[in-house]
Amino acid sequence: MELLQYLLALIVTLGVLVTVHEAGHFIVARLSGVRVVRFSVGFGRPIWSRTDRRGTEFAIAAIPLGGYVRMLDEREPGEIDFVSRPDDLSYTQLSPWWRIGIALAGPFANFVLAFAVYWLLFVVGTTAVVPMLGAAPVGSPLAAADVRPGTEIVAVDGVQTPTWQQISLALAGRLGDTGDIVLTTRSPGAGAEQTVRLPIADWHRGEDEPDLFGSLGLVPALPAVFGEVIEGSVAERAGLRRWDRVVSVDGEAVTSWGQWVELVQAAPGRALKVTIERDGQPLEFSITPAVRALEGGGEAGFLGVSPYLREVRFGPIDAISHGLAETWDKTALTLGLLKKTVTGDVSVKNLSGPITIARVAGDSARSGWSYYLGILALLSISLGVLNLLPIPILDGGHVVFCVAELVKGGPVSERTQAVGTQIGLFLVAGMMLLAIFNDITRLF
Repeated sequence: MELLQYLLALIVTLGVLVTVHEAGHFIVARLSGVRVVRFSVGFGRPIWSRTDRRGTEFAIAAIPLGGYVRMLDEREPGEIDFVSRPDDLSYTQLSPWWRIGIALAGPFANFVLAFAVYWLLFVVGTTAVVPMLGAAPVGSPLAAADVRPGTEIVAVDGVQTPTWQQISLALAGRLGDTGDIVLTTRSPGAGAEQTVRLPIADWHRGEDEPDLFGSLGLVPALPAVFGEVIEGSVAERAGLRRWDRVVSVDGEAVTSWGQWVELVQAAPGRALKVTIERDGQPLEFSITPAVRALEGGGEAGFLGVSPYLREVRFGPIDAISHGLAETWDKTALTLGLLKKTVTGDVSVKNLSGPITIARVAGDSARSGWSYYLGILALLSISLGVLNLLPIPILDGGHVVFCVAELVKGGPVSERTQAVGTQIGLFLVAGMMLLAIFNDITRLF
Protein backbone atom coordinates (compact mmCIF):
# COMPACT_ATOMS: atom_id res chain seq x y z
CA MET A 1 0.00 0.00 0.00
CA GLU A 2 2.82 2.39 0.90
CA LEU A 3 4.52 1.66 -2.43
CA LEU A 4 1.30 2.51 -4.27
CA GLN A 5 1.04 5.79 -2.35
CA TYR A 6 4.58 6.75 -3.35
CA LEU A 7 3.90 5.77 -6.96
CA LEU A 8 0.69 7.81 -7.03
CA ALA A 9 2.50 10.80 -5.50
CA LEU A 10 5.19 10.55 -8.19
CA ILE A 11 2.65 10.34 -11.03
CA VAL A 12 0.61 13.28 -9.74
CA THR A 13 3.68 15.42 -9.07
CA LEU A 14 5.33 14.75 -12.44
CA GLY A 15 1.96 15.15 -14.15
CA VAL A 16 1.46 18.62 -12.71
CA LEU A 17 5.05 19.76 -13.35
CA VAL A 18 5.18 18.43 -16.91
CA THR A 19 1.72 19.70 -17.86
CA VAL A 20 2.56 23.21 -16.65
CA HIS A 21 5.95 23.15 -18.39
CA GLU A 22 4.57 21.97 -21.71
CA ALA A 23 1.62 24.37 -21.43
CA GLY A 24 4.16 27.20 -21.44
CA HIS A 25 5.64 25.92 -24.70
CA PHE A 26 2.17 25.37 -26.13
CA ILE A 27 0.81 28.86 -25.37
CA VAL A 28 3.72 30.68 -26.98
CA ALA A 29 3.74 28.25 -29.91
CA ARG A 30 0.07 29.03 -30.54
CA LEU A 31 0.83 32.77 -30.35
CA SER A 32 3.58 32.34 -32.95
CA GLY A 33 1.13 30.77 -35.40
CA VAL A 34 3.03 27.50 -35.81
CA ARG A 35 1.01 24.32 -36.32
CA VAL A 36 0.99 22.40 -33.03
CA VAL A 37 0.41 18.76 -33.94
CA ARG A 38 0.23 17.18 -30.48
CA PHE A 39 0.27 18.17 -26.80
CA SER A 40 1.01 14.98 -24.87
CA VAL A 41 1.22 14.34 -21.14
CA GLY A 42 3.29 11.17 -20.91
CA PHE A 43 5.19 9.17 -23.50
CA GLY A 44 4.28 6.20 -25.66
CA ARG A 45 0.94 5.25 -27.13
CA PRO A 46 -1.93 7.62 -26.24
CA ILE A 47 -4.58 6.08 -24.00
CA TRP A 48 -6.85 9.11 -24.46
CA SER A 49 -6.84 11.90 -27.02
CA ARG A 50 -8.97 14.70 -28.42
CA THR A 51 -8.34 16.95 -31.41
CA ASP A 52 -9.45 20.59 -31.34
CA ARG A 53 -10.68 22.72 -34.23
CA ARG A 54 -7.14 23.97 -34.94
CA GLY A 55 -5.90 20.44 -35.53
CA THR A 56 -3.99 19.94 -32.28
CA GLU A 57 -4.27 16.52 -30.66
CA PHE A 58 -4.33 16.63 -26.86
CA ALA A 59 -3.28 13.25 -25.48
CA ILE A 60 -2.55 11.38 -22.28
CA ALA A 61 0.00 8.65 -22.95
CA ALA A 62 0.71 5.36 -21.23
CA ILE A 63 4.07 6.25 -19.62
CA PRO A 64 3.42 9.11 -17.15
CA LEU A 65 7.06 10.20 -16.78
CA GLY A 66 7.21 13.28 -18.98
CA GLY A 67 5.48 14.94 -21.89
CA TYR A 68 6.03 16.99 -25.00
CA VAL A 69 4.59 19.53 -27.44
CA ARG A 70 5.16 18.43 -31.04
CA MET A 71 5.08 21.16 -33.67
CA LEU A 72 5.08 20.80 -37.47
CA ASP A 73 8.75 20.35 -38.41
CA GLU A 74 10.13 19.24 -41.78
CA ARG A 75 13.13 17.71 -40.01
CA GLU A 76 10.89 15.13 -38.29
CA PRO A 77 8.48 13.91 -40.99
CA GLY A 78 6.03 11.07 -40.46
CA GLU A 79 6.46 10.72 -36.68
CA ILE A 80 2.81 11.62 -36.04
CA ASP A 81 -0.07 11.09 -38.44
CA PHE A 82 -2.10 14.25 -39.00
CA VAL A 83 -4.03 16.01 -41.74
CA SER A 84 -1.97 18.86 -43.19
CA ARG A 85 -3.55 22.16 -44.23
CA PRO A 86 -2.44 24.69 -46.86
CA ASP A 87 -1.87 27.45 -44.32
CA ASP A 88 0.23 25.32 -41.91
CA LEU A 89 3.30 27.11 -40.55
CA SER A 90 6.23 24.90 -39.54
CA TYR A 91 8.65 25.40 -36.66
CA THR A 92 11.61 25.93 -39.02
CA GLN A 93 9.77 28.81 -40.70
CA LEU A 94 9.59 30.77 -37.45
CA SER A 95 12.09 33.52 -36.71
CA PRO A 96 14.83 32.70 -34.18
CA TRP A 97 13.16 35.12 -31.76
CA TRP A 98 9.90 33.16 -31.79
CA ARG A 99 11.80 29.90 -31.32
CA ILE A 100 13.68 31.39 -28.36
CA GLY A 101 10.36 32.50 -26.90
CA ILE A 102 8.87 29.01 -27.27
CA ALA A 103 11.93 27.42 -25.64
CA LEU A 104 11.97 29.81 -22.67
CA ALA A 105 8.20 29.58 -22.11
CA GLY A 106 8.43 26.10 -20.56
CA PRO A 107 10.87 26.99 -17.76
CA PHE A 108 9.07 30.32 -17.29
CA ALA A 109 5.81 28.43 -16.69
CA ASN A 110 7.53 26.40 -13.96
CA PHE A 111 8.65 29.59 -12.22
CA VAL A 112 5.10 30.96 -12.51
CA LEU A 113 3.74 27.77 -10.92
CA ALA A 114 6.20 28.12 -8.02
CA PHE A 115 5.20 31.76 -7.52
CA ALA A 116 1.49 30.84 -7.59
CA VAL A 117 2.04 28.14 -4.96
CA TYR A 118 4.04 30.42 -2.66
CA TRP A 119 1.45 33.19 -3.10
CA LEU A 120 -1.33 30.77 -2.15
CA LEU A 121 0.56 29.53 0.90
CA PHE A 122 1.17 33.09 2.08
CA VAL A 123 -2.51 34.04 1.59
CA VAL A 124 -3.96 30.91 3.24
CA GLY A 125 -1.31 31.00 5.93
CA THR A 126 0.80 28.24 7.43
CA THR A 127 1.54 27.42 11.05
CA ALA A 128 4.91 26.04 12.05
CA VAL A 129 6.92 25.43 15.17
CA VAL A 130 9.25 28.37 15.74
CA PRO A 131 12.88 27.26 15.21
CA MET A 132 14.16 27.23 18.77
CA LEU A 133 17.36 25.54 19.89
CA GLY A 134 18.00 22.85 22.43
CA ALA A 135 21.27 22.51 24.36
CA ALA A 136 24.25 22.62 21.99
CA PRO A 137 26.70 19.66 22.23
CA VAL A 138 29.92 20.41 24.06
CA GLY A 139 32.67 21.47 21.67
CA SER A 140 30.32 22.48 18.85
CA PRO A 141 30.54 25.94 17.20
CA LEU A 142 27.19 26.90 18.74
CA ALA A 143 28.34 25.89 22.23
CA ALA A 144 31.51 27.95 21.73
CA ALA A 145 29.31 30.93 20.88
CA ASP A 146 27.51 30.45 24.23
CA VAL A 147 24.01 30.30 22.74
CA ARG A 148 21.45 29.34 25.40
CA PRO A 149 18.78 26.64 24.99
CA GLY A 150 15.44 28.11 23.95
CA THR A 151 17.07 30.70 21.68
CA GLU A 152 15.17 31.32 18.44
CA ILE A 153 16.93 31.50 15.07
CA VAL A 154 15.44 34.51 13.27
CA ALA A 155 17.62 34.60 10.15
CA VAL A 156 20.58 32.89 8.46
CA ASP A 157 23.02 35.15 6.60
CA GLY A 158 20.45 37.93 6.64
CA VAL A 159 17.66 35.79 5.12
CA GLN A 160 14.56 35.45 7.32
CA THR A 161 14.03 31.83 8.38
CA PRO A 162 10.69 31.42 10.19
CA THR A 163 10.79 27.61 9.97
CA TRP A 164 13.35 24.81 10.33
CA GLN A 165 12.87 23.91 6.67
CA GLN A 166 13.98 27.38 5.59
CA ILE A 167 16.97 27.19 7.91
CA SER A 168 17.96 23.89 6.30
CA LEU A 169 17.70 25.37 2.81
CA ALA A 170 19.70 28.46 3.81
CA LEU A 171 22.47 26.29 5.29
CA ALA A 172 22.50 24.08 2.17
CA GLY A 173 23.39 27.18 0.17
CA ARG A 174 26.66 27.47 2.17
CA LEU A 175 27.98 23.98 1.38
CA GLY A 176 31.66 24.07 0.42
CA ASP A 177 32.12 27.65 1.66
CA THR A 178 34.76 29.16 3.92
CA GLY A 179 34.01 32.06 6.23
CA ASP A 180 31.23 32.63 8.76
CA ILE A 181 27.61 31.52 8.86
CA VAL A 182 25.82 34.45 10.47
CA LEU A 183 22.82 33.60 12.64
CA THR A 184 20.43 36.26 13.85
CA THR A 185 18.97 35.02 17.13
CA ARG A 186 16.53 36.09 19.82
CA SER A 187 16.63 34.83 23.39
CA PRO A 188 13.43 33.98 25.29
CA GLY A 189 11.81 37.12 26.58
CA ALA A 190 14.38 39.41 24.97
CA GLY A 191 13.20 42.01 22.50
CA ALA A 192 16.59 42.76 20.94
CA GLU A 193 18.17 40.41 18.42
CA GLN A 194 21.74 39.12 18.63
CA THR A 195 24.23 38.15 15.95
CA VAL A 196 26.11 34.86 16.21
CA ARG A 197 28.97 34.01 13.86
CA LEU A 198 29.83 30.34 13.30
CA PRO A 199 33.16 29.87 11.47
CA ILE A 200 33.35 27.31 8.65
CA ALA A 201 36.17 26.14 6.34
CA ASP A 202 35.41 24.17 3.14
CA TRP A 203 32.21 23.29 4.94
CA HIS A 204 31.21 19.69 4.04
CA ARG A 205 32.97 20.09 0.70
CA GLY A 206 32.24 17.04 -1.45
CA GLU A 207 30.61 15.07 1.38
CA ASP A 208 27.92 12.59 0.37
CA GLU A 209 25.58 13.12 3.34
CA PRO A 210 26.50 16.38 5.11
CA ASP A 211 25.07 16.85 8.61
CA LEU A 212 24.19 20.54 8.33
CA PHE A 213 22.75 20.91 11.82
CA GLY A 214 25.00 18.51 13.72
CA SER A 215 28.28 20.01 12.51
CA LEU A 216 27.25 23.42 13.84
CA GLY A 217 25.66 22.16 17.03
CA LEU A 218 22.12 23.12 16.04
CA VAL A 219 19.69 20.93 17.97
CA PRO A 220 16.04 21.52 16.97
CA ALA A 221 13.89 21.52 20.05
CA LEU A 222 10.45 22.37 21.30
CA PRO A 223 11.39 23.81 24.67
CA ALA A 224 8.85 24.53 27.40
CA VAL A 225 8.45 28.16 26.35
CA PHE A 226 4.95 29.67 26.36
CA GLY A 227 3.85 31.01 23.01
CA GLU A 228 0.32 31.87 24.08
CA VAL A 229 -1.45 32.13 27.43
CA ILE A 230 -5.21 31.74 26.96
CA GLU A 231 -7.23 34.63 28.36
CA GLY A 232 -9.12 33.68 31.54
CA SER A 233 -7.24 30.39 31.93
CA VAL A 234 -5.62 29.01 35.08
CA ALA A 235 -2.23 29.97 33.64
CA GLU A 236 -3.23 33.62 33.15
CA ARG A 237 -4.76 33.88 36.61
CA ALA A 238 -1.56 32.44 38.08
CA GLY A 239 0.50 35.16 36.38
CA LEU A 240 2.21 33.18 33.61
CA ARG A 241 3.17 35.16 30.49
CA ARG A 242 4.18 34.64 26.92
CA TRP A 243 7.90 33.79 26.56
CA ASP A 244 8.11 32.37 30.10
CA ARG A 245 10.37 29.27 30.08
CA VAL A 246 9.65 26.41 32.46
CA VAL A 247 12.75 25.43 34.43
CA SER A 248 11.33 22.79 36.79
CA VAL A 249 8.15 21.31 38.25
CA ASP A 250 8.20 20.11 41.86
CA GLY A 251 11.99 20.12 41.67
CA GLU A 252 12.15 18.02 38.48
CA ALA A 253 14.07 19.77 35.69
CA VAL A 254 11.98 20.34 32.54
CA THR A 255 13.83 20.21 29.22
CA SER A 256 11.03 19.94 26.63
CA TRP A 257 7.44 20.89 25.94
CA GLY A 258 6.40 17.25 25.87
CA GLN A 259 7.76 16.68 29.38
CA TRP A 260 5.94 19.82 30.62
CA VAL A 261 2.63 18.63 29.15
CA GLU A 262 2.99 15.20 30.74
CA LEU A 263 3.63 16.70 34.19
CA VAL A 264 0.63 19.03 33.93
CA GLN A 265 -1.74 16.38 32.60
CA ALA A 266 -0.73 14.00 35.39
CA ALA A 267 -1.75 16.50 38.10
CA PRO A 268 -5.45 17.44 37.68
CA GLY A 269 -6.56 19.48 40.69
CA ARG A 270 -3.18 19.08 42.43
CA ALA A 271 -0.95 22.05 43.22
CA LEU A 272 2.37 22.15 41.38
CA LYS A 273 5.45 24.14 42.34
CA VAL A 274 6.58 25.59 39.01
CA THR A 275 9.84 27.47 38.51
CA ILE A 276 10.00 29.57 35.37
CA GLU A 277 12.61 31.88 33.89
CA ARG A 278 11.51 35.39 32.87
CA ASP A 279 13.95 37.98 31.53
CA GLY A 280 16.81 35.88 32.87
CA GLN A 281 15.41 35.76 36.41
CA PRO A 282 13.91 32.67 38.13
CA LEU A 283 10.37 32.99 39.49
CA GLU A 284 8.34 30.45 41.48
CA PHE A 285 4.60 29.81 41.18
CA SER A 286 2.14 27.50 42.90
CA ILE A 287 -0.32 26.44 40.19
CA THR A 288 -3.21 23.98 40.37
CA PRO A 289 -4.12 22.61 36.91
CA ALA A 290 -7.82 22.59 36.05
CA VAL A 291 -9.53 19.22 35.71
CA ARG A 292 -10.51 18.15 32.20
CA ALA A 293 -12.48 14.96 31.52
CA LEU A 294 -11.06 12.67 28.84
CA GLU A 295 -13.25 11.07 26.16
CA GLY A 296 -12.13 7.56 27.03
CA GLY A 297 -12.62 8.12 30.75
CA GLY A 298 -10.33 9.53 33.38
CA GLU A 299 -9.09 13.09 33.95
CA ALA A 300 -6.15 15.24 32.92
CA GLY A 301 -4.71 18.52 34.10
CA PHE A 302 -5.07 21.65 31.97
CA LEU A 303 -3.49 25.11 32.34
CA GLY A 304 -4.29 26.99 29.13
CA VAL A 305 -0.86 27.55 27.54
CA SER A 306 0.45 26.57 24.12
CA PRO A 307 3.94 26.20 22.63
CA TYR A 308 5.50 28.98 20.63
CA LEU A 309 4.08 28.54 17.14
CA ARG A 310 4.24 30.98 14.26
CA GLU A 311 1.58 31.66 11.64
CA VAL A 312 2.82 33.15 8.38
CA ARG A 313 -0.03 34.91 6.60
CA PHE A 314 -0.39 37.96 4.34
CA GLY A 315 -3.14 39.68 2.41
CA PRO A 316 -3.53 38.89 -1.33
CA ILE A 317 -1.64 42.04 -2.38
CA ASP A 318 1.21 41.77 0.14
CA ALA A 319 1.55 38.08 -0.69
CA ILE A 320 2.62 38.98 -4.25
CA SER A 321 5.93 40.50 -3.19
CA HIS A 322 6.57 37.70 -0.69
CA GLY A 323 5.76 35.06 -3.32
CA LEU A 324 8.14 36.68 -5.81
CA ALA A 325 10.87 36.94 -3.17
CA GLU A 326 10.44 33.29 -2.15
CA THR A 327 10.61 32.16 -5.80
CA TRP A 328 13.73 34.27 -6.41
CA ASP A 329 15.47 33.00 -3.26
CA LYS A 330 14.75 29.35 -4.07
CA THR A 331 15.91 29.85 -7.68
CA ALA A 332 19.16 31.45 -6.51
CA LEU A 333 19.66 28.57 -4.06
CA THR A 334 19.10 25.97 -6.79
CA LEU A 335 21.53 27.72 -9.14
CA GLY A 336 24.10 28.00 -6.38
CA LEU A 337 23.89 24.31 -5.50
CA LEU A 338 24.07 23.38 -9.19
CA LYS A 339 27.23 25.45 -9.60
CA LYS A 340 28.78 23.86 -6.50
CA THR A 341 27.95 20.40 -7.82
CA VAL A 342 29.86 21.20 -11.02
CA THR A 343 32.85 22.58 -9.09
CA GLY A 344 32.87 19.63 -6.66
CA ASP A 345 31.90 21.62 -3.56
CA VAL A 346 28.71 19.53 -3.38
CA SER A 347 28.88 15.78 -3.97
CA VAL A 348 27.17 14.44 -7.10
CA LYS A 349 25.73 11.74 -4.84
CA ASN A 350 23.20 14.34 -3.71
CA LEU A 351 21.69 14.28 -7.22
CA SER A 352 18.23 12.70 -6.96
CA GLY A 353 16.06 10.83 -9.43
CA PRO A 354 12.46 9.61 -9.68
CA ILE A 355 12.66 7.26 -6.68
CA THR A 356 13.70 10.04 -4.31
CA ILE A 357 11.13 12.39 -5.85
CA ALA A 358 8.46 9.75 -5.19
CA ARG A 359 9.53 9.35 -1.57
CA VAL A 360 9.72 13.10 -0.92
CA ALA A 361 6.39 13.76 -2.64
CA GLY A 362 4.71 10.89 -0.80
CA ASP A 363 6.08 11.85 2.62
CA SER A 364 5.18 15.53 2.14
CA ALA A 365 1.67 14.64 1.00
CA ARG A 366 1.13 12.61 4.18
CA SER A 367 2.49 15.51 6.26
CA GLY A 368 -0.19 17.86 4.92
CA TRP A 369 -1.18 19.74 1.80
CA SER A 370 0.94 22.81 2.67
CA TYR A 371 4.10 20.68 2.93
CA TYR A 372 3.30 18.97 -0.36
CA LEU A 373 2.70 22.27 -2.16
CA GLY A 374 6.00 23.62 -0.84
CA ILE A 375 7.84 20.59 -2.23
CA LEU A 376 5.94 20.92 -5.52
CA ALA A 377 7.04 24.55 -5.86
CA LEU A 378 10.67 23.66 -5.13
CA LEU A 379 10.60 20.81 -7.68
CA SER A 380 9.02 23.16 -10.23
CA ILE A 381 11.89 25.62 -9.76
CA SER A 382 14.42 22.80 -10.09
CA LEU A 383 12.78 21.66 -13.34
CA GLY A 384 12.83 25.21 -14.69
CA VAL A 385 16.51 25.70 -13.83
CA LEU A 386 17.49 22.29 -15.23
CA ASN A 387 15.81 23.01 -18.57
CA LEU A 388 17.64 26.32 -18.89
CA LEU A 389 21.03 24.60 -18.94
CA PRO A 390 22.76 25.20 -22.31
CA ILE A 391 22.66 21.53 -23.23
CA PRO A 392 21.22 20.44 -26.59
CA ILE A 393 17.83 18.65 -26.28
CA LEU A 394 17.06 20.86 -23.26
CA ASP A 395 15.33 24.22 -23.69
CA GLY A 396 18.56 26.06 -22.95
CA GLY A 397 20.26 24.18 -25.78
CA HIS A 398 17.57 25.31 -28.25
CA VAL A 399 18.17 28.88 -27.14
CA VAL A 400 21.92 28.49 -27.78
CA PHE A 401 21.28 27.26 -31.35
CA CYS A 402 18.90 30.16 -31.99
CA VAL A 403 21.34 32.73 -30.62
CA ALA A 404 24.09 31.23 -32.80
CA GLU A 405 21.75 31.59 -35.79
CA LEU A 406 21.19 35.27 -34.98
CA VAL A 407 24.93 35.89 -34.61
CA LYS A 408 26.00 34.18 -37.84
CA GLY A 409 22.98 35.37 -39.82
CA GLY A 410 21.89 31.89 -40.84
CA PRO A 411 20.82 28.50 -39.43
CA VAL A 412 23.32 26.29 -37.67
CA SER A 413 24.20 23.36 -39.92
CA GLU A 414 22.22 20.16 -39.49
CA ARG A 415 25.43 18.24 -38.78
CA THR A 416 26.34 20.61 -35.94
CA GLN A 417 22.85 20.30 -34.48
CA ALA A 418 22.97 16.51 -34.81
CA VAL A 419 26.34 16.29 -33.04
CA GLY A 420 25.10 18.68 -30.35
CA THR A 421 21.97 16.61 -29.88
CA GLN A 422 24.02 13.43 -29.45
CA ILE A 423 26.23 15.12 -26.88
CA GLY A 424 23.14 16.44 -25.10
CA LEU A 425 21.54 13.00 -25.04
CA PHE A 426 24.75 11.54 -23.59
CA LEU A 427 24.93 14.19 -20.85
CA VAL A 428 21.26 14.01 -19.89
CA ALA A 429 21.23 10.20 -19.98
CA GLY A 430 24.36 10.18 -17.83
CA MET A 431 22.76 12.50 -15.26
CA MET A 432 19.61 10.38 -15.18
CA LEU A 433 21.56 7.14 -14.70
CA LEU A 434 23.63 8.73 -11.93
CA ALA A 435 20.47 10.04 -10.24
CA ILE A 436 18.78 6.63 -10.40
CA PHE A 437 21.96 4.95 -9.10
CA ASN A 438 22.00 7.40 -6.17
CA ASP A 439 18.33 6.62 -5.51
CA ILE A 440 19.01 2.88 -5.38
CA THR A 441 22.04 3.24 -3.09
CA ARG A 442 19.92 5.34 -0.70
CA LEU A 443 17.37 2.55 -0.54
CA PHE A 444 19.93 -0.13 0.34
